[in-house]
Amino acid sequence: MQMGIIGGGSWATALAKLLTDNGHAIHWCLRNESTIAHLQKRRHNPHYLSSVYFNQALLTLSTDVAATIAACDTILICVPSSYVLETLQHLPANAFHGKRVISAVKGILPTEKFQLLNEWLHETFALPTESYFTIMGPCHAEEVAAEKLSYLTFSGEDVAAATAIAAMFKTDYLNTVVNHDIWGTQYAATLKNIYAVGAGIAHGLEYGDNFLSVYIANAADELVHFIRKVMELKDAPDAGKINYSSSVYLGDLLVTCYSLYSRNRTFGNMIGKGYSVKVAQLEMNMVAEGYPASRGLYFTNQTVLADMPIATTIYRILWEGLPAAEGFAEIEKVLQ
Repeated sequence: MQMGIIGGGSWATALAKLLTDNGHAIHWCLRNESTIAHLQKRRHNPHYLSSVYFNQALLTLSTDVAATIAACDTILICVPSSYVLETLQHLPANAFHGKRVISAVKGILPTEKFQLLNEWLHETFALPTESYFTIMGPCHAEEVAAEKLSYLTFSGEDVAAATAIAAMFKTDYLNTVVNHDIWGTQYAATLKNIYAVGAGIAHGLEYGDNFLSVYIANAADELVHFIRKVMELKDAPDAGKINYSSSVYLGDLLVTCYSLYSRNRTFGNMIGKGYSVKVAQLEMNMVAEGYPASRGLYFTNQTVLADMPIATTIYRILWEGLPAAEGFAEIEKVLQ
């Protein structure tokens, strides 16, 4: 495979490390020339995971998205969901013809239809669903940089192709899992960020570990309820055979809610302590995906019609000005 990566944040840098650690050459599209110049001179990303050094011989660096896609047969998209449209929407309609796309996007796109990436790519570029794959799971970029053992799940309707893609990323510190569930894994990745913002709010409001454990258990139940409703609407094959206690579903929720690396938990903690959304965003130098995800999920659920009291309340806190303490007083009443 000729592999291209679109994105220059911490997760894109971690995935680039996995590929190059395995000796795979990559075409890497970054936002600005100064980052490229730094990588060429100093061999590391100056803004994210700066402890990771790259073999220059394996990198072809560019700021040209179209050229990067044209040069590759497999494209890994790794930008925040809020920036996908501005990154890709000006490409020609045939840009992804004959290509495979791997998504590391954890969120719902801010389109009028509030679509997942595969839905938007199919509608905009006629990308077949069987050419679309996802990388999801409980895997902080910082721990990949430190080479701490982690697990990632690679999903695709073409399981054989997903297995071949997964093999490119597998290292002695990264284990890979393969499944066919592109819908559930993407929505689980979206929801876990929303619930992690809520976990941070609870911490900021000085709830304790006992409450947090109950909150996360109920969030897990709500997550599965939503995904099952989606599977019914999509008439997804083998939906009843999915193990929602596995790493890409429950595991990712747990680590995102508990870990100090979690930017969504950090963002929520500031909201719980009384920061406004705008000020909390300014304080962080990375995007907390749970904030836009809460809005995307709220409007997506107007069609799905799942019972989502926790996610709905977090949306109201972040987007409608509901005081955090009042919102969590409401959440308290629905927890079991």
